[in-house]
Amino acid sequence: MKSKFIVALVAIVALIGVETKAQQAPKIGWTNVDYILGVLPESKKIENELQIQQQQIQKAMQDKQKEFEDKYKAYEANATKWSEIIRADKEKELTRLQTDFQEFQRTSQESLQKKQQQLIQPVLMKINTAIEAVGKENNYTYILNMDGGAQTTPIILFAGSDELNVSNLVLKKLGVDPAEIEKQQKAASEAAMQQLQKPATTTPQQPATTKPATPATTTPKKN
Repeated sequence: MKSKFIVALVAIVALIGVETKAQQAPKIGWTNVDYILGVLPESKKIENELQIQQQQIQKAMQDKQKEFEDKYKAYEANATKWSEIIRADKEKELTRLQTDFQEFQRTSQESLQKKQQQLIQPVLMKINTAIEAVGKENNYTYILNMDGGAQTTPIILFAGSDELNVSNLVLKKLGVDPAEIEKQQKAASEAAMQQLQKPATTTPQQPATTKPATPATTTPKKN
């Protein structure tokens, strides 16, 4: 009889414990994935690699534009001298160059965006793994993202206390010293303020120049 009472008592205590645990408020933290991504060393490497590819694309576009402009100038200078069949062939060539320029412009942007995603995706997975580790080690129920991403509504619209910000814990988990990051940001801010406080210097005005038309807007004249 006594043993049954003890068993029943243990069951009641266990049930109370479960109910108490269920009634406890969840532990919620927040972070900013874009901020973490921006301060990681990998971010600078990605930026440099994308900049190199963008410069290569820009150089190729300039070459294509120059080829079009040179041929268009030749067309303008000689259109009245050429026979109708030659003039039509030159106009066809100019149209092809214009179309080629526009297509290259479109595909190069798509290629750049694809390259950016390929470079960033592994870093985002690394950040996510660190967030999960911080959540488990510190018994968080949820860790929310302050920033929803480019041109999207943030996940958190209001954060009443910075104590819930786990970004520094995530950075430490990724091997980054938050104090060093803060020091660098402070130095950059002070340098920017000093630059703004410098007296403005007067520079001579350059004569206005006429910007040449791009292949996207130039069409050959017909006589």
